[in-house]
Amino acid sequence: MKQGLEIALNTTSEPQSKITVSQLPNGRWCFVLTFRGVTYPAQGSFPSLMAADAAAKATIRALENRR
Repeated sequence: MKQGLEIALNTTSEPQSKITVSQLPNGRWCFVLTFRGVTYPAQGSFPSLMAADAAAKATIRALENRR
């Protein structure tokens, strides 16, 4: 997988959430996210980096609101 973008969504020294967007061999994009120490497998087959990033951020928001 080709690395595309990595975002940590916390300002403390250890990020609580981390998103990694990567390009698949077929040219599509996916995301892997880590939330509270749990890494979830690659999700999606998005046409662009921005679409994968937006979906990843929406997923993180949904997980955070689940409390």
